[in-house]
Amino acid sequence: MELTVDKIRFNSDIKNINLVEKLIDDLSNRHSFNSDVYGKLLLAVVEGVNNAIVHGNKMDKGKEVEVSFVIEEDKVSFTIEDQGPGFDYTQVPDPTKPENLEKTHGRGIFLMHHLADEIEFENEGSKVTMEFNLK
Repeated sequence: MELTVDKIRFNSDIKNINLVEKLIDDLSNRHSFNSDVYGKLLLAVVEGVNNAIVHGNKMDKGKEVEVSFVIEEDKVSFTIEDQGPGFDYTQVPDPTKPENLEKTHGRGIFLMHHLADEIEFENEGSKVTMEFNLK
């Protein structure tokens, strides 16, 4: 398999999540991702893009989200970057703790951490890279 690198940019409209879903579908078909990898990718990347649009860019359609990806022989990486001020990703409450079960914030980050094989936040949290093993 050859190295694939590309990116897409779009404004912060929640409808643009469809572009990301289609991208992952197309990549999965082209590179024959197994269903486990496809499911993890779809959920984690869509959650990351949703966070970038809603929390990072505050749904300001004048701001953009950039999604880039690299597909290698044994892994795929997605980077999501918004134009917001970032956040302290070390202080997101654990949604599995009893005192947080009713809260709606923090679930997406929790899912992303558990679905990706590696996750890294940069630029004060306005940029996240998730890596998924293909084998």
